[in-house]
Amino acid sequence: MESVRNFPHIGLARAMKRPRDRQAQIAELIRRQSAVTVEELAERFRASHETIRRDLGALADAGIVRKVHGGAKLPRARTGEGPFDQRMTENAAAKRVIALKAAALVEPGQTVFIDTGSTTLMCAEALAKIGGLTVITNSTRIAEVFGAEGPSTVFLLGGRFESDNRETVGPIAIAGIAAFEADLAILTVGALDRSAGLMDYSFDEAQVARAMIANAASVMVLADGSKFDRRAPFKVGALDAADLLVTEHDPDARWTTALKAANVTVR
Repeated sequence: MESVRNFPHIGLARAMKRPRDRQAQIAELIRRQSAVTVEELAERFRASHETIRRDLGALADAGIVRKVHGGAKLPRARTGEGPFDQRMTENAAAKRVIALKAAALVEPGQTVFIDTGSTTLMCAEALAKIGGLTVITNSTRIAEVFGAEGPSTVFLLGGRFESDNRETVGPIAIAGIAAFEADLAILTVGALDRSAGLMDYSFDEAQVARAMIANAASVMVLADGSKFDRRAPFKVGALDAADLLVTEHDPDARWTTALKAANVTVR
């Protein structure tokens, strides 16, 4: 196992006094080297073994890592989603309905986060016609849609570039999100579960979504019917992290009850 000491750029322990900051750095270390031990993390962050175990427990509960004896690893490889271009053709009619519904809920002048996804890309095509928005996105496709249509202002987040989804991810993207306070975050998810909440198949995309939620006054989740009653490896948030859920048809009675309990409005 590669020592965490090989990553001095991650930051010194004295900068990691807040559990949330320390956990974010631990998650990035695990993403880089696949596995870490409690002993290594305690030395790296100058924290007690018990503190590190609590951090790993919190990350495991969020679906970000998988706890093992003496440390933690990355969760098992993602499954359940194909290449981006393939996803654009799946449930396309439902996604177009969702896109139009979502666009009708956005007003000119708002500042909006939009994350990467086939549904959010269709939504961006509808939103670009509104104009007057300030858009912050990690998707080069979405940035291009707004850039071609105008006259919205678009900020493209920096970070590690993933070519299939044409998106930026990682710590630089997360830091960029923190520089904004948005009126609304428009997010897509890989899966919805009544007990586990909002989930994704990508560790990096889940982290982007979580950061956007933390820096937005309101959260709109776009999900077609195929996303309901599915589970994915990485947790984005509980159901109540969303204020609005936009889907192509009314959810069934079980979901209606769960969403009402979580104070989520369905459109």
